[in-house]
Amino acid sequence: MKIKEQYKVREMAGEHVVIMQGRHGSDLTRIISLNESALYLWKAIEGRSFDVNAVAALLAEHYGIDDEVAHRDAQRWVDKLEDCGLLED
Repeated sequence: MKIKEQYKVREMAGEHVVIMQGRHGSDLTRIISLNESALYLWKAIEGRSFDVNAVAALLAEHYGIDDEVAHRDAQRWVDKLEDCGLLED
């Protein structure tokens, strides 16, 4: 899977949010805000293919957490991206 290229992270009012780039503009009825760990993951995988295991490895390495916790958190993060329609195959 991969983050859709039309979605970019921007800083707005002190928060990091996902906005849609392109001819349709931004739909400001729904803003996706990223916390520190979500922003770290986004930047680490943006523009490349990944799976849940790759995300879990990033979390385990960066935050020093065990593999089980990292995998659980990675799955939640990927699920949230999917729910928001931010991923493609």
